[in-house]
Amino acid sequence: MALSAESKPVITVQVRELVEFVLRRGGLGGEREFVGRDRSLAGIRGHQWVQRSRAAGYRKEVALSHDIETEDLVLRVQGRIDGLMVQPQEALIEEIKTVQRAWDGVADPLHWAQAKCYAWIYAHQEGLREVAVRLTYLELRSGKQTELLERFVFEELSGFFEALTAEYLEWLREQRRWQAARDASIQLLAFPFSRYRQGQREMAVAVYRSIKEGGRLFLEAPTGVGKTMSVLFPAVKAMGEGKLERIFYLTARTVGRTVAERALAELRAAGLRLRSLTLTAKEKVCVLQGQPCDTQICPLASRYYDRRKAAMREVLACMDINRSVLEAAGQRHQVCPFELSLDVSSWVDAVICDYNYAFDPKVYLRRHFSDKPADYAFLVDEAHNLVDRAREMFSAGLDSSEVSEVSRTTRNAVPRCARALSRLNSALKRLGNGLAPEVPSHEPAEPAAELDLFSPQAVPKLTELDTRRGAQSAPAAGNQEAHATRELPAGIVRLAEQALNEAEGWLAQNQAAEFRERLLGLYFRLNTFCRAGELYDERFATIIEHRASIKVRLFCLDPSFLLGQALRRGKAAVFFSATLAPIDYYRDLLGGSPEDRLLRLPSPFPPENLAVLVAGGIQTRLKARDRTLDQVVQAIGALVQERPGNYLVYLPSYQYLVSVRDRFRRLFPGIRILSQEPGMPEAGREQFLAAFAAPREGTLAGFAVLGGIFGEGIDLAGERLIGAVVVGVGLSQLCLERDLIRAYFEECSGTGFDYAYTFPGMNRVLQATGRVIRSETDRGVILLIDSRFNHARYRRLFPAWWRPRPIGRPGGLRQALGGFWGTATSTSNPGNQA
Repeated sequence: MALSAESKPVITVQVRELVEFVLRRGGLGGEREFVGRDRSLAGIRGHQWVQRSRAAGYRKEVALSHDIETEDLVLRVQGRIDGLMVQPQEALIEEIKTVQRAWDGVADPLHWAQAKCYAWIYAHQEGLREVAVRLTYLELRSGKQTELLERFVFEELSGFFEALTAEYLEWLREQRRWQAARDASIQLLAFPFSRYRQGQREMAVAVYRSIKEGGRLFLEAPTGVGKTMSVLFPAVKAMGEGKLERIFYLTARTVGRTVAERALAELRAAGLRLRSLTLTAKEKVCVLQGQPCDTQICPLASRYYDRRKAAMREVLACMDINRSVLEAAGQRHQVCPFELSLDVSSWVDAVICDYNYAFDPKVYLRRHFSDKPADYAFLVDEAHNLVDRAREMFSAGLDSSEVSEVSRTTRNAVPRCARALSRLNSALKRLGNGLAPEVPSHEPAEPAAELDLFSPQAVPKLTELDTRRGAQSAPAAGNQEAHATRELPAGIVRLAEQALNEAEGWLAQNQAAEFRERLLGLYFRLNTFCRAGELYDERFATIIEHRASIKVRLFCLDPSFLLGQALRRGKAAVFFSATLAPIDYYRDLLGGSPEDRLLRLPSPFPPENLAVLVAGGIQTRLKARDRTLDQVVQAIGALVQERPGNYLVYLPSYQYLVSVRDRFRRLFPGIRILSQEPGMPEAGREQFLAAFAAPREGTLAGFAVLGGIFGEGIDLAGERLIGAVVVGVGLSQLCLERDLIRAYFEECSGTGFDYAYTFPGMNRVLQATGRVIRSETDRGVILLIDSRFNHARYRRLFPAWWRPRPIGRPGGLRQALGGFWGTATSTSNPGNQA
């Protein structure tokens, strides 16, 4: 039965998007590699300059749209004419294009195509038989204009427009057929396990309501509840009801993406038909194998647009579009797999990707996230990681040594760029002069009293931090100095913009040179720095470091506002993690508001299956570590000797890890030891975890850094891990960045020390301890070693289902362990869920 006009879905496409999808030919590369914030701004100003120069009666930025109705949908083609001049004898449509370098005199066919689309829509609306089209090129450097004029009759424009939209409509019809099959499968889809675990249904209902009504949900649920499925299942159901256009499942680590892929595979096994795409970083799928990405020599870039549609059709025949699928299609069709993944992303139902693709101003998916919000759901996995990741995304820095080196190497070939970089380098050095060195201690000092935690004397104001502390956690040496200010170094930003413009002008010429990759790398850092300068407000600070070179960093203290802006690109966001404690802290920093929904779920597992032992008589602060080293090692030894099995021991730093590990090896030579190493490669990580895979006789103790690669995101269920030791409360080592965060939030809300140190530190502790109980049948022990675990500041962050038991005397630990291993119980398992 044919749909009525009112019931047909309306699919909107911009003229430029339509033209580029259907008509673009050739390879990757050219000026498209160098489109940044400054370039867009320069282009806008160039357009305005041309528009202001036109005669009276000239209309600018004229909005147009045209609907094409088919049997099952309406395609709305829309855009804005740069300029329109209507005179008695004819109507003139003007399309303005700005170019960074000297124009070669050859008009881009895509530019003519855009102008012809506007001409047809206007002629159709006004009943015109002929339209004049002017294509104007403005060279931004010289201000030179070139005008190309053609006249088109309506019949010619009609044939062009119909052929253009016909191909796009065929892709849309295929997409609509797919979506109909997808929605039918969703309607029949049931929860893929025999029953919900405790808390899962409540979680799924909360997620569904948040997506249906819009807004944000902050959700804390213990490991083992099945968070991934509890979030994805209701999101898929909402999509089947037409409440979502696309799901973005956002993760911080590869393991998170794997878990999401597994959950979708389980839903497909239950009957779901849904296309998902996993985005992989460009450098990981590049065929150049570590070489610079050069579109001029890469065989998969040279004719990309001639070949991409065939590759896209092949890939879209799959439902699980992962790295291997993209790489295979890339090789068969000789197209770049990363660019292919970006093009395919517009035609899939769910995108699994890193946080960066949604939030980072440098790399977020502009093709999806425009100024107008869309019906997207952001499902933010392990959301506790997003706070510091967001700070990194919105911060930027420059190093005078890099600026100086690139200036030197470009001196002869690109003198204008070299001079601009030299001026920037001189300004950086001037900014770094006159700093007074001061040797910092290693650990932050906590407030002296529990009842007066944040007195004005305990936390310095930001203005007092200028030369108060060094920037490194290790002792400073020589000229190793740093200070901070709340002022934007506007002069540095202006000089960076000038250098950026000069670099862009040369890079856009695509000339080969030995220094090209170094200049390109600096170009992107300059671009990021200028963008951060544009975002800079009271939530930022400027850090100036003086070592062998001058480093200037625009540091984001509070990412909440910028994250909030990014979240408005979608309809709903769900932040979920096993550790969002305290949940108000994460809501504050992740762009939330008091109106947002909060949900905290208890553990579904019997509390008697977990022993939480607190060795609160042992001090592990920096100054006490040598004195208490044997106490720490003896406590670890008592734990791992009580019952054979696999254990993980977490230490707050690698240096401390080495001391404890080596002492442990001497005192307990019969116990097998593994250790995390600095800069551990992927193969080493896999080997480390593989040692925990199979049951074995005897005991294995793995030593790892708290908050490091083995501190979260690893799944060692059952006998693979029966105990974890956490030494210390996880506080970050002292650095200027953390002190700045502390001072900022102390001024804002009186929560400085907690926001800078306590909450992030205890999150590391809770993530590490969450490795122990992964299912209903798991039993295990957590041993917390530090006198600070006796303090209310830290104990208030313990999960509500913990039953912490203090260990006050040497024999108390063995007694508690003996009692636990003799009485722990287990329950049946309703099924393995992601």
